[in-house]
Amino acid sequence: MICPAVFPPMPWRRLVGPFLFLALAGQTTLFAQEELAPAERRIAGHVDDRTPAAVALLESTVNQNSGTLNHAGVRAVYDMMAPQFEELGFEVRWVQMPSETGRSGHLVAERKGSRGKSLLLIGHLDTVFEPDSPFQTWVRVGDFATGPGAVDMKGGNIVILLALQALHDEGALEDASITVVMTGDEEAPGRPLEVVRRDLFLAGERADIALGFENASRSDGVDLAIVARRSWSSWLLEVKAASGHSSLLFRDEIGAGAIYEAARILDTFYEELRGEQYLTFNVGVLLGGTQVSYDAAQGGGTADGKNNVIPQAVIATGDIRAMTVEQLERTRDRMRQVVTRSLTGAQATITFDDDYPAMPPAPANYALLEQYSEISRALGFGAVQAIDPGARGAADIAFVAGTVEAALDGLGPVGEALHTVNERLEVTSVPTAAKRAAILIHRLTR
Repeated sequence: MICPAVFPPMPWRRLVGPFLFLALAGQTTLFAQEELAPAERRIAGHVDDRTPAAVALLESTVNQNSGTLNHAGVRAVYDMMAPQFEELGFEVRWVQMPSETGRSGHLVAERKGSRGKSLLLIGHLDTVFEPDSPFQTWVRVGDFATGPGAVDMKGGNIVILLALQALHDEGALEDASITVVMTGDEEAPGRPLEVVRRDLFLAGERADIALGFENASRSDGVDLAIVARRSWSSWLLEVKAASGHSSLLFRDEIGAGAIYEAARILDTFYEELRGEQYLTFNVGVLLGGTQVSYDAAQGGGTADGKNNVIPQAVIATGDIRAMTVEQLERTRDRMRQVVTRSLTGAQATITFDDDYPAMPPAPANYALLEQYSEISRALGFGAVQAIDPGARGAADIAFVAGTVEAALDGLGPVGEALHTVNERLEVTSVPTAAKRAAILIHRLTR
């Protein structure tokens, strides 16, 4: 059963509003404004004025390690960002996570108003690079920079800040209702999720529109944004089998051992379940032998055995990514059926854990993308199209996508090689993304 607090039901009644009606009626052009208003041209100019300082701040935050498990580092990035939002009139607070979650905390910044749509802007303070990583430093060469989190997601955080700074300089934040949530554990969420994502849930309940600033993508010169994301959940396979001298292998009283049974299960997953649109199921860790141990918190373990001893234990873990709850549950049922068909002498169990819900491709999301694309064209940057949902992973916006009228992600800068020591940012894409975001926010909050 999926926890409703973690995987909230899709409130279709809220989608039957202006965005959905206009999308279904083919009337999204009512939002169209192919030319910038004078105030919007000034906002774009404010972005240019603020960009050098914003990039300098980005460099500072990148050089501060904030791997998810580096609690002090995550807090240090908060300490860098919080004063910036306070200068814009936001009430900023640090939300400390309980010690049992094993995580640091979140940044929440709010401006309360009554004009236009209420917006939720989403980023995260942590990166995948812990203090023991060899990748720790910002290095810029021309229009590109490498560094841990330069794109994912410190670059996206700076886009949020730069867009809001430009709006503030124009006096366009007055009476706007905007909440910024930057989680401290997006790359490896703590548990329970209803605790570590509580403040994000609450912000989503108060918002009309959610905007995520994970990195943008580009294909054949066309920029892409995200109208849908697949869910991300995990599974754990445990196999027990009779052991003995390897000369007794395959006899009825002994069987094939735990590793052959695990191989049967995983191969059947591959043969019977793969190929369905938007569905993937990865095997991340596989341990087998006479003795195995697995540490979920560290994502690894140990295994030992001998070539002449039939292995009696296997532990395998992996993930599932699906577009809908129905697809996820159907896949889990099929995996359970495969597991029950055990080889002689072996017994296996599989358990599942929910992580990130899906962000379905609601019509209102496409309408919001069209408005964003119109802004991009008016700025001279060209159209923005929707990326294939199967090309991107899960993200925090999915936790609130089911409670807002519309959601759009991928509004951050362009980069490549994320989650690797070659992560590289296209620095010139920072002001581009900030201009698009600032004008979208301006129009939504009129």
